[in-house]
Amino acid sequence: MYLPPHDPHVDDPMRFKPLFRIHLMERKSATVECMYGHRGPHNGHIQIVKKDEFSTKCNQTDHHRMSGGRQEEFRTWLREEWGRTLEDIFHEHMQELILMKFIYTSQYDNCLTYRRIYLPPSHPDDLIRPGLFKGTYGSHGLEIVMLSFHGKCARATKITGDPNIPAGQQTVEIDLMHRIQLPDVENLRNFNELSRIVLEVREQVRLEQQQQQEDRPEDGEGHGRHSPREPQHGPAQPSAGPPAEKGREPGDGGAMAAEEQPAQGGQGQPFVLPVGVSSRNEDYPRTCRMCFYGTGLIAGHGFTSPERTPGVFILFDQDRFGFIWLELKSFSLYSRVQASFRNADAPSPQAFEDMLKNIQSLTS
Repeated sequence: MYLPPHDPHVDDPMRFKPLFRIHLMERKSATVECMYGHRGPHNGHIQIVKKDEFSTKCNQTDHHRMSGGRQEEFRTWLREEWGRTLEDIFHEHMQELILMKFIYTSQYDNCLTYRRIYLPPSHPDDLIRPGLFKGTYGSHGLEIVMLSFHGKCARATKITGDPNIPAGQQTVEIDLMHRIQLPDVENLRNFNELSRIVLEVREQVRLEQQQQQEDRPEDGEGHGRHSPREPQHGPAQPSAGPPAEKGREPGDGGAMAAEEQPAQGGQGQPFVLPVGVSSRNEDYPRTCRMCFYGTGLIAGHGFTSPERTPGVFILFDQDRFGFIWLELKSFSLYSRVQASFRNADAPSPQAFEDMLKNIQSLTS
């Protein structure tokens, strides 16, 4: 199993943790050992559920328990998963979220189900190469998302989840047809100015969607969601326009359609977070290539009352991007997972789309 690095070191490599191992014996027989816990390998079981899915079960769960009880297990888990001790965490809300995550994950340490995940297909017109990224999610720590492109929009789907937004949900959706031109650095420090720009873009998007509804023929043909096979009409490329940040849903007063923006060299635009926007990682890039309007998914504990809220998607370089959650006044930094995975490419664009729908349906 691959785990994200310790929070908030988003650029560090992934961590590897074995969960089970299979010993192939003579005469086509095999034994399965569970690797979970701190008492060494022990008896386990594996079952093929269906194509691209299997389950493992531990037959000796007492090996998962520690002599000091749940308190010792929690402290050990905190040190291994977060790289810190309970005394290091002063924020009460963060303590609550970490404890919830421990309780949830420890409930399923004896029986796990695995499903195949395809890496997203890439196209020459993609803004950056799609794939897996590590991202900061405030008190939830680091999580893994999959960035994929779908015609006029891009999506970041959660591969690992948290008590608020589970795995499989689209954490960020980026509108590639609505670039945001950031103000100069001094004005960018003013959160109200950024908020004004983004909310203007959101209103622009709303009006365009309303006009499309009014212009749509009664039979509704030809107006479905863009599929990965459709040609992209106009999404901006890093070398095709002035630097701008990607946004997540709010409108943008300084935004123009990507194809209407004047061309500019590949020089980066100075970038700084507005005053009052919190970030787990202060070591974020100080230049960006372009930005877009987008929306981010937020919800209460247990994925209650989910809603999409406006934000700004910021492209820093080919391996890093960010998102400013306008409503939360929070910033997430994402860094590409550099580990290589064999036989992970989707056999077709449709197979990848079907996989996305499948993992989302598991938590909807």
